[in-house]
Amino acid sequence: MARHTEVGTGSNESVSLPGGKEATQHIELVQTRDSEHGNAGYLDKDGLRVDNDEQDHYTEPPMSFNRMMSLIAMAFLWTGSQIPVYLFGGIPPYIYADIGGADRWIWLVLANLLSLAAVCPFVGSLSDIFGRRYVALVGAAAIVIGMIICSTAHSMNVFIGGMVFAGIGAGINELTALAATSELAPTAKRGKYVAILIFTILPFCPSVLWGQLIAAHSSWRWVGALCAIWAFIGLVLTAVFYFPPPRVNSQGLSKAEILKQIDFVGGLLSISGMILFMAGMQWGGYQYSWGSAHVLAPLILGAVLLVAFGFWEAYGAKYPMFPKRLRQEPRILSLTLLITFISGANFFSILMFWPTMAFNIYGHDPVGVGIRGLPVGFSILAGACIVLWLLSVFRGHNKALMIVSSVLMTAGCGALSIARVDNLGQLWGVLVVAGLGIGGIVVPASIITTIICPDDLIATVAALTLAIRVIGGSIGYTVYYNVFINKFVPSATKYIGGTMVYKLNITSPALANGTGNTPGANGLRGSIQVRLLRVDCVRSRIHHRSLLLGRYQQVHGRPRRLEQETIRRTTVVLQRETVMSYFNVQIQPL
Repeated sequence: MARHTEVGTGSNESVSLPGGKEATQHIELVQTRDSEHGNAGYLDKDGLRVDNDEQDHYTEPPMSFNRMMSLIAMAFLWTGSQIPVYLFGGIPPYIYADIGGADRWIWLVLANLLSLAAVCPFVGSLSDIFGRRYVALVGAAAIVIGMIICSTAHSMNVFIGGMVFAGIGAGINELTALAATSELAPTAKRGKYVAILIFTILPFCPSVLWGQLIAAHSSWRWVGALCAIWAFIGLVLTAVFYFPPPRVNSQGLSKAEILKQIDFVGGLLSISGMILFMAGMQWGGYQYSWGSAHVLAPLILGAVLLVAFGFWEAYGAKYPMFPKRLRQEPRILSLTLLITFISGANFFSILMFWPTMAFNIYGHDPVGVGIRGLPVGFSILAGACIVLWLLSVFRGHNKALMIVSSVLMTAGCGALSIARVDNLGQLWGVLVVAGLGIGGIVVPASIITTIICPDDLIATVAALTLAIRVIGGSIGYTVYYNVFINKFVPSATKYIGGTMVYKLNITSPALANGTGNTPGANGLRGSIQVRLLRVDCVRSRIHHRSLLLGRYQQVHGRPRRLEQETIRRTTVVLQRETVMSYFNVQIQPL
């Protein structure tokens, strides 16, 4: 056992020197150890390592069966937290065609993200206090319950409720899997271990393809069944094989003392504030105008609650959810969280917009849609794994890796502005570059924060970065979508409605209502589809520039006031059958 000497308080003693002079001798008792790396109480620089945590963080233990199965369980938890959004996000038209809710289908993804972001900060503290095992079991059970609700739903509101449960479980399991894998790995090999964990999502990189094939050839409900079965396997493996050591924070504490360390007030303020603020962000410009009470009320209340949460954490909480010890490297932590926020905006936007674009603009064939989604999934995975591996290979060069990933993300997402209906081949390379950049930031940034924080707060900082990423995704998606919808609606009214009047001689909404029962309707719909496919403004929903409408065949002549009104009313009728089915957007009634 290592020999320890208690740290004493320094003392000053006066001693006499030759010649009658006095000198002050400073004596300080210091702690000594036989071996740094082999001692359980060893502290890293700046106190990052927890003292007396009874774990050797430098020697890699042998890969026993239980340790291997624990890592496999974490892989199931990780993939199980991701696949509901990936699979369901690729098949919204099949879902609302069956159960309705075309005016609010977008909330099937947003409900997952909102609940995920809201629960993350609270779960981080619970994980650090109670341990990861029981929290992980609760998360896996929540996903199973949520997927059962979604698979059996007969209305969009019920489906959205199921995605709320799935989002809660996803937030718990994603941060638990990342934090537990980091904890199981030696500090020097955390990047490699987490890279292998992230790589387990490989079978679901063609998630759009799998979702399209299942929904087209069977039923979209089997997608929910697949997610539920996968999460249940993770639940069983975690219950049987994952037994982490007791958390340092809870050693020697009674249940009452543990409960006193939970920041319930901070959890309530953060959860309610994030839900209200992001709900207002999503409603604004889509379902309600930005100046309406439906938008302003949740935005203002959410902002006030989030500000109150900040003051509470700084001055009021005895055991804050985000302890001050997280700020061991404040500059690095702040910049990493900022990069995480920006990358989250691009990650969730390309994740939700590209499958819809691939479906609506380039064809509805399930295999074709799935193949067009491959560059995004595989390049994001490759970018995450490559950068995670390089974090361990090029130690001390984290900044350079983040800069390179940021450049790739910015260049790739911006270059998507060149997208047209007739240049799909050029987009493959652009999507790969964008995916490599996004993947090189999204997960590695989370691991960088775990490296610079104390080990007993790994779950807390993982929850913080995950919440920041989802908040960034929500805000970024809202901005991109509102720019799109504000550009698309007037342009659709002008160009699509104008084509109906001047090229197809549809001059009355009654004619549009009856097109399905008239001779030549198939040809008419084909003409409508051609015009819709030329509206390539959808391409720009996933980058930072204003949405442009592309190239159109202009209709010469200035329509009279009556003809303008006919165009407007005709477009409103046509959008029910055509525009929504191709673009998944709602044109507000006139």
